[in-house]
Amino acid sequence: MATKISTTLQALSRELRYEPTTKHIRALLDTDVVLDSRRAVIVWEPRRVVPCYAVPADGVVGVLSPAAPGPTGTDAPPVLHPGISFSRHSTPGTAFDVTAGGRTAEAAAFGFDDPDLEGYVAFDSDAFDWLEEDDPVQSHPRDPFHRVDIRHSSRHVRVMAGQLTLAESTSPLIVFETNLAERIYIPAADVKWDALASTDSTTLCPYKGTASYWRLADGPDGDVAWSYQTPLPPAVEIAGYVCFYDNLVDVEEL
Repeated sequence: MATKISTTLQALSRELRYEPTTKHIRALLDTDVVLDSRRAVIVWEPRRVVPCYAVPADGVVGVLSPAAPGPTGTDAPPVLHPGISFSRHSTPGTAFDVTAGGRTAEAAAFGFDDPDLEGYVAFDSDAFDWLEEDDPVQSHPRDPFHRVDIRHSSRHVRVMAGQLTLAESTSPLIVFETNLAERIYIPAADVKWDALASTDSTTLCPYKGTASYWRLADGPDGDVAWSYQTPLPPAVEIAGYVCFYDNLVDVEEL
């Protein structure tokens, strides 16, 4: 019987998973090195959507000390999305505070009670600045099983907010990203900018970069569109293109 790979991977999400990497991984607290290793692994705790890095104990440069007890109980959400803090663990282990250069990141490290990860310590992606080789990493490690494919398209697309046209294009880019719905990115020249107003919102994506956001100029508060003005090299083609939330405005193919 044939196996649908995505179904198998989804079933594995309930387990503690890891994948070795040969990249030289470093993390800093301000300017002080916290870890330095060429034997790191990428780790997903059970039900965690995004991974973190773990390194052998001999790669830990900062000082680890037992952290205060974290949340307990049976009310853990079924999916641990990126908005749920690193300190909310879904597998047995020991939480540590991390100190370097006189500063302490509380509960920013975790040792696993697992034979395959014995001696490894995982670190909070948000608590430190990260380097893979000499390139910075933002948000969290890239998932080696996650793809982002950008394709040029001739789909005729129109974006509406009620009776107001926000954008219309016959030359969008379509972004296909693992486990996510396809996204339609529209050239800046095809966007009705007088209908939008920029906001202070920003988000980080380890695959695409830092996103800026817009709301409706004459509508309620709330972001309805985003763009990567200076995307990371793998996503450079979407620079300046605009994508709209299709659950907040109408994105239709004509």
